[in-house]
Formats: sequence, C-alpha cells, structure tokens
Amino acid sequence: MGVNSMHDINSIFREYGERYREIRKLSIEQLKAMESIEACRTEKMKMHIQKCLACEHTKISYNSCRNRHCPKCQNISKEEWVDARKSELMNTHYFHVVFTVPDLLNSVFYINKKTLYNLLFSCASETLLELANDPKYIGAQIGITTILHTWGQNLSYHPHLHCIVPGGGLSETCAEFKHSRKKFFIPVKVISKKFRGKFMSMLCNLEKTSKLTIPKDIDFIHLKEKLYSIDWVVYCKPPFKRPEDVISYLGRYTHRVAISNNRILSVKDDIVSFKWRDYKDNGREKIMNLPVHEFIRRFLMHVLPAGFFKIRHYGILSNRNKKTKLRLCQKLTGVKLTEIARLSRREIIEKLFGPEFFCCPLCGSEFISRMVLRE
Repeated sequence: MGVNSMHDINSIFREYGERYREIRKLSIEQLKAMESIEACRTEKMKMHIQKCLACEHTKISYNSCRNRHCPKCQNISKEEWVDARKSELMNTHYFHVVFTVPDLLNSVFYINKKTLYNLLFSCASETLLELANDPKYIGAQIGITTILHTWGQNLSYHPHLHCIVPGGGLSETCAEFKHSRKKFFIPVKVISKKFRGKFMSMLCNLEKTSKLTIPKDIDFIHLKEKLYSIDWVVYCKPPFKRPEDVISYLGRYTHRVAISNNRILSVKDDIVSFKWRDYKDNGREKIMNLPVHEFIRRFLMHVLPAGFFKIRHYGILSNRNKKTKLRLCQKLTGVKLTEIARLSRREIIEKLFGPEFFCCPLCGSEFISRMVLRE
C-alpha cells in the first residue's frame, strides 16, 4: 500500500475501517463513531447547495457528521461553548487542577466506563468543594468546571479529569467573595489523600453490591491493598494571570478528541506515523509508528458511552446556581455583565474561516453576491 494523500482520521477510517470491523468486535458506540467519521463531508451525507445572487455560481457542500469524536467537527461547537463561558467569568484568579487515577485501575475502568467515569467526576468535585469550604483553606463555596479526558499523548488509555477552579468563592452568609491565596489553592497532598479515600470507599462499595465488573485476571482484594499503599497523582498548575486567559485555555481542552489530524504525519505500508510529546522525557516531541489496526484500536478506546456528558459544572457554576450565586459572585468581584456580548453563529464562522466564507469565490463582492441556501 502506498502513502495516503490525506493524513487524517477520516481517510484512515475510510480506507481501513471496513476490514477492521470484520475482524474486531466493537461496541455500538464505537461502530457509530467509525461510520460517522468515515461518512463525514462525503456523498454519504446529505448536502446543501448555495447559489450566488449576482453571478449564479453554485457551490455544493456535503454535511458534517457532527459526531463528538470526529476531529473535523469540533471547531464551531468548541467556539460556541467557549464564547458562552465569557458570561460566567469572575474577577479573580483561576487554577487548573488535574486528577488522575493509578494505571492499576485502567482495565477496571475500561470495562466499567460509565460507572467509573461518573465516580471520577463525583469524587474529584466533592473533594474540591469540601476542602474549599473548610475555613483552614478558603471557607467558601467555590465553582468547578470539569472536563474528562481518557487518553495520553501516545493514544494510551489514561482516564483523568481537568478542573478549572476560580480562586475563591461565596461566603456562608453570601455577603462576601472570599479569595484564596494567589499562589496557593489547597495543598495537593491534602487533595490527593482525600480524593483517594473517597474514590476507594465508593469503589469498594460498588464491588460489594455487585455493581462493578472485575476482570478475571485481577484479584480485587490484592488490587485494593496496592491502591491504598501508593500515592495518587493530583497536581495544580500555576494560576492564570487574567480571567480572560481562562477562556482561551479552556478551548484547548473542552472539545478535543484523542488525536488531532495535524499530528498525523503519514500513512504508509499500513503504518501510521504521528507526533507525540513524552512528558516523562521533559515533554520532548517524538514520532510513534503504529500498525494501522493498532492505531484504530487505540483511537476507539476513547469513544465515550452514549449520552455521557464529559463536561460538567459544580458549586456556584452548576446550572441551578448560575443565575443566583454566580451572578452574586460576579457582582461582588466587580464584573460588569452589560459589557459581555455573545457572538452570533455567523461571527463565530467568520472568526474561524474568515469573512470570505460567506462570499462568492468568483465575483467576490460580499454585499451583492452573498451565498444563500437554495436547496
């Protein structure tokens, strides 16, 4: 086999997907993701025709699949989501806290995806909310935006949770916004121990009540002893300099898929070559070569359960508190809500693709030759 002219997930799936499905047993979610990504922006999808009002030039565009695992379909959704977060910023510093689970749990996680992903969200959010409410640290109700990622740079299975946390919260009397120290949120060792205790307690309860599937090659009692004996990794990055920086930072995490197309270098002789950063080697950029079926297998490991929400909000940022406690915190921190304007969908598209996106490629005059939907 030669080198593909297009080095992206979509073309890899179109060329190798059918054969892969013949020899592998996939879940319904994985099948749906594969088929959607293969069909994205091809004749298999419905199309729309645009016609210029001035010169009669027509343009045919095939629709996107809109699958959340497709690397081609995330840009507009990401920009709309990030734009909506502008109205939720507070005038304070923000922290980025990452919760990871030991590799020993990977196989248990993989066959209990929905259950343990939910458990990860619950334990991480409860840990931060409870510690922040302790007067020893902040003594306030904080807010958290959490984003689930399940991959490492080399497409390995690595469930972890990114948490964006404002450095402060609402006092118990709701009369004051209490700021945390700017370079110090909560000691990571304290966060780690509390998180481990919560997670292990609830994990054992799931096992006792037969709500957890344990792989046949794992002795749960021995696994439990090991998990209690090691430190769990939780780390907190330095705070953002400005609240506005949170917005651009969030965009890097929210709608990311396991690997972006620009990291794929080549597909030659059934081998996929792609760039990755080895953070165990000071983040050095390296090249990994994988047989194409192994590359597809690793990509599909990160397909989420149907209907699963990978972005969640807690505390003063939860949906039930946004119009009350969040607005009060914004008022207390001096945010002028009247100055925050949402972008229209057209403005977002122009931001991504430029104003010429809405112009006829032949006659070029946007005012006269606006492309309009005809069919």
